[in-house]
Amino acid sequence: MGASFPPSGLPGLDGDHSRLVTAAGAEWHLLDTGPALDAAGITPVGTLLCVHGNPTWSYLWRRLVAAAAAAAQGDPGRAAWRVIAVDQLEMGFSERTGRLRRLADRVADLGALTDTLGLAGPVVTVGHDWGGPVSLGWAIDHPDLLSGVVLLNTAVHQPEDRSIPAPLRAALAPGMLDVATAGTTAFLETTLSLARPRLDPAVRDAFRSPYTSAARRRGIRDFVADIPVDASHPSFAELDRIATGVTALDVPALIVWGPRDPVFGEVYLRDLLERMPHADVHRFEGAGHLVAEEVEYAPIVLDWLEEKVLAPTANTAADTAAAPAEWSTQPLWAAIERNAGSDAPALIDMGAGPDDVARVIPWSQLARRVDELAHGLLAAGVRPGDRVSLLIPPSADLTAVLYAAVRVGAVVVVADAGLGVRGLGRAIRGAHPTVIVGALPGLAAARALGWPGRRISVATLSPVLARSLGVERSLGDLLRLGRARIAASDRAPLATPAPSDLAAVLFTSGSTGPAKGVRYTHAQLGALRDALADHYELGAGTGIVAGFAPFALLGPALGARSVIPVGDVTAPRTLTASAVADAAGAADATVVFLSPAALANVVATADALDTAQRDALARIRTVLSAGAPVPARLLERIVELMPGATAHTPYGMTEGLLMTDITLEGIRAASEDSAAEDGAAGGVCVGTPVEGVTVLISPLDADGRPTAQLTGEPGITGEIVVDAPHLRDGYDRLWAVDRVAKSHSEGGARRHSTGDVGHLDTRGRLWVEGRLQHVLVTPDGVVTPVGIEQRIEGVAGVRRAALVGVGPRGTQALVAVVELVGPARSGLAQASLAAAVRAASPRPLAAVLTVTSLPTDIRHNSKIDRTALATWADAVLRGKRVRRP
Repeated sequence: MGASFPPSGLPGLDGDHSRLVTAAGAEWHLLDTGPALDAAGITPVGTLLCVHGNPTWSYLWRRLVAAAAAAAQGDPGRAAWRVIAVDQLEMGFSERTGRLRRLADRVADLGALTDTLGLAGPVVTVGHDWGGPVSLGWAIDHPDLLSGVVLLNTAVHQPEDRSIPAPLRAALAPGMLDVATAGTTAFLETTLSLARPRLDPAVRDAFRSPYTSAARRRGIRDFVADIPVDASHPSFAELDRIATGVTALDVPALIVWGPRDPVFGEVYLRDLLERMPHADVHRFEGAGHLVAEEVEYAPIVLDWLEEKVLAPTANTAADTAAAPAEWSTQPLWAAIERNAGSDAPALIDMGAGPDDVARVIPWSQLARRVDELAHGLLAAGVRPGDRVSLLIPPSADLTAVLYAAVRVGAVVVVADAGLGVRGLGRAIRGAHPTVIVGALPGLAAARALGWPGRRISVATLSPVLARSLGVERSLGDLLRLGRARIAASDRAPLATPAPSDLAAVLFTSGSTGPAKGVRYTHAQLGALRDALADHYELGAGTGIVAGFAPFALLGPALGARSVIPVGDVTAPRTLTASAVADAAGAADATVVFLSPAALANVVATADALDTAQRDALARIRTVLSAGAPVPARLLERIVELMPGATAHTPYGMTEGLLMTDITLEGIRAASEDSAAEDGAAGGVCVGTPVEGVTVLISPLDADGRPTAQLTGEPGITGEIVVDAPHLRDGYDRLWAVDRVAKSHSEGGARRHSTGDVGHLDTRGRLWVEGRLQHVLVTPDGVVTPVGIEQRIEGVAGVRRAALVGVGPRGTQALVAVVELVGPARSGLAQASLAAAVRAASPRPLAAVLTVTSLPTDIRHNSKIDRTALATWADAVLRGKRVRRP
């Protein structure tokens, strides 16, 4: 059967790009934008050579074809790329020769085709599924033409300790191959069913269109049969050649990955990254095997080509600005080593000792334990750059393991248990840890859900339990290994990581979408420690109650005496006033770090305090609450409990923990100034930038999107952009998100686009008006939510409020959703309440709704999920059944 053109009218496919070409003794169908570019007099900067897998065809690449063609024809800011998307022989609408084509044949066929086309460089190969090895085989064989590689959910090596993916095993089962792949459409339909969300019926029909008979599906059968399941398979040697050759590729590489893939799972991505450690990665959480169908990947590929292939030196100054070759500050563990001879308390873990008494760890013991664990990790095979996931509650054990791992140059992966099992698993799988160190609950989850990494337990487990959880060693084992290594006369000393080496991947709370891994180098963590120490005068002799998870780990770096209160600091609502007071008394603390939710619970449980506990709180001089805006009234209540304290609420994020700061007195002054300014935009005042931090605003356009400009002028609302030495290195394996966040980085600046929206006032104070994703665009213009919400929260009986939009962007109607002080049903607000809320709002409201409780994030219990609320509000106003949002 010869090659043919696809039927007309297939969704998203421009038939003008189809052409037939004879090469390798057969006729090919391919999509090629080259003729259209020639006709328009456009010279492409290079070619994207796209190779599909099994059982798809070139239709898979239609979005990339369309995006590249549109950019070439109509976007003067984009370079013009020619796109050639082939139908491999025996597949799609290319010729059916009846010949079984092995992997080596397919690589050679593709080479013959590009020779026939007279393809000249630069060429970037693009491959998906088994098109990945074919495209990489071509890349290895054509180094003189190659400028880059792009891969979507593929593999080049089958690990010896793992069987091939289940769908492929099923197809290869005895007696099933012919029936499942050619005799029926089972294999084709199974593949198409993997898409989430489900493919549009017309798109499914388009993918089916070349495979309408058993004869036309023979290529699907042969592709499956050619999977090299072991070394005896005829294609094993070619796949091994490709896998080996990939390691020598020195061109830019981009991997676009859908994690929910039952065919090519995380193990294959880890293998690719081991072979191409320089590759950029963008993971689309929620996407799977057919990632090209499930997400808008084409703009990311074109952006990547501009930045990494056409302008490979772009942004390197920004990327390396905070990566000095030598230490400009002390390493994170310097205070631990400096105090190694001291028996003064370094850590106090309340309730962690026998009979629930406090466990006191002196500096000498902490230093010895960190050193022994560091040597133990090395003896157990952990190497610099290995990722170590810590599934340990805030405790002395967590502190010791964290500093030991950082000391040997490993990269610690820290994700909050507040993410829940699903979110935590997504974070850990995405981070690809080499080792998991965990307490029993974390290890049980890792075993049950198949999280990657060798496992080390905090406690010593019975042999049976250790085997069932896949645990190799305990911390006790590491300590023994470490002592033996220290005692060995020929041991190598601990090497000091470079300041620019990666030190940690810290996950965000997930309150504004899937949790993102944030990379920090050693230099950046050191700069963060120094910023906190300088601004709040923290250091040797300071006693800190660490009731907020990030600061539970920073005390030893500051050289401060830190105490972990009874309760779960990853679940801040569990911290009571008595627990905080007892911790303060035990450490003779003068500083308290608490999350906003913990502050609220401390206030709520203050009646249980006795005289000694109140005296301990009276000795506090500084109280800090970070992670979300803190109402002034809540700070006032805290200061009533801690009358000698100055209350601070710094503004920051996981990407930069300390950007601005404001005291309670500053909040009061800002409130008075705002009230005096007629027409003020409102929002939450978070103070002025701390030393070394620059805050700028990227003004919003008429569609509520940030522009390319930056300004420090007062009164202009836009996205908040910050710059500081202690900013993150970048997002982990989220190339496109990282690119957007660094979009204002130039001239050596390492600016971070925060995703928050706000403005500066005439005194240089920053006011936060909401999140960029929550900006509303009405027929009357752009609206930010926080200022209006504050007005509504002044209505009697309203505890909290959220402003959401219903309808298409540009014509959104404003809806206020309020949580009342007393009990309330979910649905339309009573008429009297609705009238009061409307009177308080400076903007017209289409509706006022009430809920029993506004949905918030777990970590802070204060960040409102406005996206979920908007969906709920829309359903309510459409007359659908009212449920809790």
